[in-house]
Amino acid sequence: MEYSFNLYNSLAPDGVCLSLKKITPPCALAPVILCIGSDLSVGDSLGPVTGTMLKEKLNGLNCFVYGTLSKPITAHEVKYMNDFLRFTHPDSPIIAVDAAVGNAGDIGLIKIARRGIKPGSGANKKLSKVGDVSIMGIVAEKSVFNYSLFSATRLNIIYRMAEIIAEGVSAFVLERRVASAEIFDTL
Repeated sequence: MEYSFNLYNSLAPDGVCLSLKKITPPCALAPVILCIGSDLSVGDSLGPVTGTMLKEKLNGLNCFVYGTLSKPITAHEVKYMNDFLRFTHPDSPIIAVDAAVGNAGDIGLIKIARRGIKPGSGANKKLSKVGDVSIMGIVAEKSVFNYSLFSATRLNIIYRMAEIIAEGVSAFVLERRVASAEIFDTL
């Protein structure tokens, strides 16, 4: 099952939250959010911008966010992150966030699915899959010259998508935390 939300839809943050509630595996532990990308290219910066916003929104909560503008997690580092996440957070669900390429009509869509992400696949890289749930923002049209399209991506699209994802994910984390607290209070 896959959910899609347009960045111009005012209900997109709520949709992101509801989608995550439906497809994230149930677990008493807080999810780990892995934001993949680089701050060297606007089109590839969706993950780090989202991670930075999430760190600010979830400050002080028991939630782990990896990949920010100050400490980006690039596609090449995912193979190391897989081992690190399995060791450090063995039972936590992992939500992976990354920019993606797609059809011209899909630019501006945020897609959420119950499957991991293979970072760099739009640039024909063969890298490890990561995550239990994926959040992908379609930022450019798929073509042979993906790098040039990534650099031509408008910062406004990246920033707006990051706001939507950060708002939806933080609402999901907060609701999940409240639900866990209520369960433990009844015990």
